[in-house]
Amino acid sequence: MNALVPLPVLLPLCATGLSLAFGTRLGRFQRFISVAVLTAVTALSVILMVAADRQGPLSVHLGDFAPPLGITLVADRLSGLMLTVSSAVTLCVLVYSLGQGMTDRDKETPLAVFHPAYLILVAGVSCTFLAGDLVNLYVGFEIMLVASFVLLTLGGTGPRMRAGSTYVIISLFSSMLFLTAIAMTYAATGTANFGQLAVRLAELPIGVQTLIQALLLTVFAIKAAVFPLAAWLPDSYPTAPAPVTAVFAGLLTKVGVYCMLRTETLLFPGNRIGDLLMAIALASMVIGILGAVAQTDLKRLLSFTLISHIGYMVFGIGLATREAYGGAIVYVAHHITVQTTLFLVAGLIERRGGTTELTRLGGLARAAPMLALLFFVPAMNLAGIPPLSGFIGKLGLMRAGVADGGGWAWVLVAGSAATSLLTLYVVAKVWNLAFWRAAPPGQAAAGTVLESGDDSDDDTDAGPDRIPGTGDEGVGTTPPPAGQAVAATLHGRAVTTTSRLPHPMVAATAATIAIGLAFTVFADPLTSYTDRTAAELLQRAPYIQEVLGR
Repeated sequence: MNALVPLPVLLPLCATGLSLAFGTRLGRFQRFISVAVLTAVTALSVILMVAADRQGPLSVHLGDFAPPLGITLVADRLSGLMLTVSSAVTLCVLVYSLGQGMTDRDKETPLAVFHPAYLILVAGVSCTFLAGDLVNLYVGFEIMLVASFVLLTLGGTGPRMRAGSTYVIISLFSSMLFLTAIAMTYAATGTANFGQLAVRLAELPIGVQTLIQALLLTVFAIKAAVFPLAAWLPDSYPTAPAPVTAVFAGLLTKVGVYCMLRTETLLFPGNRIGDLLMAIALASMVIGILGAVAQTDLKRLLSFTLISHIGYMVFGIGLATREAYGGAIVYVAHHITVQTTLFLVAGLIERRGGTTELTRLGGLARAAPMLALLFFVPAMNLAGIPPLSGFIGKLGLMRAGVADGGGWAWVLVAGSAATSLLTLYVVAKVWNLAFWRAAPPGQAAAGTVLESGDDSDDDTDAGPDRIPGTGDEGVGTTPPPAGQAVAATLHGRAVTTTSRLPHPMVAATAATIAIGLAFTVFADPLTSYTDRTAAELLQRAPYIQEVLGR
């Protein structure tokens, strides 16, 4: 069973080579490779999760070097759950992107780069979840970030290049800070292996421990978009097309949360900075949701709710009890699926209504009842309406706060409740403006061509993307209405609104909703699993022994 551990990393990397080799010459085979590999990774992740739950942590030591010298990959309950949820979500997003026609077919681009970049992203995420030392954790981050640079700027339009530049600068800064933290850790302990660090860090002076802990937390907080290190996110994510934004918002920020959870439980037990983490959690919740209240663009609104709800996860990490860790893990799994779903729905709204600007939308509940349903279910889940999984995660965290009984814990319980109510207000506002009210004058009709948001004239003559099977083949082009928000494909070209949404896009969105609802249906097995996961994190010994090969 241990031999299966590296496959979630190796399979996407090998498939990337095949995908690059075929390029646009065999586009269908390239798409088949991507779907088949992600399906296999999802199945492997489930097997590893079940095996780790039954047998304890699994590991493989690559390169035939005895630990701690070699590369160690470890799958325990936490990494198994994260792999399973992330691989299922990335598979759904891939199907969505195929329905949207997102492979790079630009004649000026020699290779279809979307699929290779996407597979590399999946490999980087898997490597991060399985890494057994700081160096390979850094490698996983860099693999993931290099792919994200490509995905965020595909098409080369002005808005995407500007947003990508911000993302690159922030990511390079966090990478340099991460390298600094690794160097300081190695200088102080003589190792980067998690098993050895768990022992040797405790022998250092308290000041050195706190400095290393602060550096690592800062790095992971930037990647998780924790306030006040989240200002880059609302300006970077909304410019990307829906599938890219969905996988970034739903998954990449949770990689940062996973690293915070892993290092705080394994390397820095004792909760020395719990009060600081809870203060940061409260600020993230309140400021993030107030930012969402002020937005009128759906993608920016969802970006601010993302920042806000990261605070719930940091709340659990700051409490540092078994109940709190269990609640935080439930909420991480829930939020990956729900946030991804909402951004996918935003892409459907943009294709149906021609914009995500709420003041220019309306009447979608009558015009597109299926789209209304696809939005309503995850929106209520995000708001934490019983008995959905969002309620289960929030209830677990608030119960942990009440059980703790500390001053900060009670403040966070109140802040969590207030944030949940404001989240309900925010999604109700979206529902009223985009779905419930009558369509405003000037709303884009089906067949309207919305031009690229790029300021350049490169795409002036580019025609609309025609998605087979959506009913928009042969639709005549008309100029966008005055003041109408623009929309564009992955390549920055014009997009034609349509009354019939591509079936793969709808099916993929429905699949992510089904995953979220499965967390509700199987709430008891899920919470039991996360409780065992939290106990394993606090126990530490099984993971340390597996990393060290004992």
